[in-house]
Amino acid sequence: MKTLFKVDLNKTMDKQDVVGHNRWHPDIPAAFSVDPGESFKMECLEWTDGQIKNNDDPSDIRKVNLERVHVLSGPVHVNGVEPGDLLVVDILDIGTFDEQPWGFNGIFAKENGGSFLTDHFPEAAKSIWDFNGIFTSSRHVPDVEFAGLIHPGLMGVAPSQELLDEWNRRERELIASDPERVPPLANPPTEESVVLGNLSGADFDRVAKEGARTVPPRENGGNCDIKDLSKGSRVYFPVFVDGAKLSVGDLHFSQGDGEITFCGGIEMSGWIELRVDVIKGGMSKYQIKTNPVYQPGPVNPHYNEYLVFQGVSVEESGKQTYMDANLAYKNACLNAIEYLKTQGYTGEQAYMLLSCAPVQGHLAGVVDIPNTCATIGIPKEIFTKNIMPK
Repeated sequence: MKTLFKVDLNKTMDKQDVVGHNRWHPDIPAAFSVDPGESFKMECLEWTDGQIKNNDDPSDIRKVNLERVHVLSGPVHVNGVEPGDLLVVDILDIGTFDEQPWGFNGIFAKENGGSFLTDHFPEAAKSIWDFNGIFTSSRHVPDVEFAGLIHPGLMGVAPSQELLDEWNRRERELIASDPERVPPLANPPTEESVVLGNLSGADFDRVAKEGARTVPPRENGGNCDIKDLSKGSRVYFPVFVDGAKLSVGDLHFSQGDGEITFCGGIEMSGWIELRVDVIKGGMSKYQIKTNPVYQPGPVNPHYNEYLVFQGVSVEESGKQTYMDANLAYKNACLNAIEYLKTQGYTGEQAYMLLSCAPVQGHLAGVVDIPNTCATIGIPKEIFTKNIMPK
């Protein structure tokens, strides 16, 4: 299969022969074009563009430049695709580079992005994970080995100018509601560390000022971090611009549901093989207008026995909330971490493990007022020791 986007692991994205991008904007030019029905291969740099090193020092996590992320491969212009169509994307295969058989997970410092449990874990931490075929283990989280399900944390199409303007409007409005919050409520456009393909001059300056950050998921797909979106999966993307302008990146060797440490799967550089097609007029025909739809692939780690922790929507102070699913999942995660601490792990080790191992997060009940119940299940088989209550 022909590789249409290559990367040099020794160069940052802006120095590549073909340059990708790290903002969403309809005017970022395509890196290459393909026809519907065509299959091709793309190579991807890890999401921080080489800022994180394979060592035991978390200072690179603490100081990471978040204006740089995510560096994406693309965009891909699909010939004949128009607004209102559905872009059909099949993930045929995905893998690691032999010359870089490792990835990383990290807890971001509260003042630099934070994480899902940032009030409990405000300091930066890092774990390096070594790959051995389909398995991974870490010198920083002992007595654990598991099979990875490699997937793109980020895949999406370009927004129209109207949709981009709406993103920026609503996110600026949210930021204005609490502008001094740490970490911030959202990340507005910024011209720092921008990568915009081969744009230059006045066009570069304009797009840099308007381009949306790639951190959150939005209507175009984007940084959804769906761990089951792996080889054999099919995605139906609503199309907002001519050619769709598909981009991909933020590859993960493995991830738990929620990617809770933010630097949260096992982040890696690697490659992905895709096939694209089109359903003309599909957005209206199937009412897929605001967010993509996907079909999971047939490949999954086969873990059958889980230790499952529950959480409900009551604050630690004892304050009752009404059906807060976010709080319920936080409490389930905190309950799991407290248990893992009884098995010899530090809180940071347990937190990173929940973020990158193939744990299962679920909403158990969302109808019984006033409490939502959420669960997080940890596969027993990933441990090389018995962690069950005895």
